[in-house]
Amino acid sequence: MADNLIVLDPEMLDGKACVRGTRLSVEFLLELAASGATSEQILAQYPQLTAEGLSAAFRYAANGGGDDPRRRHGS
Repeated sequence: MADNLIVLDPEMLDGKACVRGTRLSVEFLLELAASGATSEQILAQYPQLTAEGLSAAFRYAANGGGDDPRRRHGS
């Protein structure tokens, strides 16, 4: 389920929203996309990132980031 692909862990990247199983923040992925990188290019550059994880990051950002405690580390 995509809802659990974005995590906020205070022990990782100062608690920034990241794709589960990576050290890729939502903010960083948005910066890549804003600079013109396509989803295919991002996925090729970061093989640990799945298409589902990238989509979840974009959805998370589009929904305002939210502060859903279910997304916190260990949930």
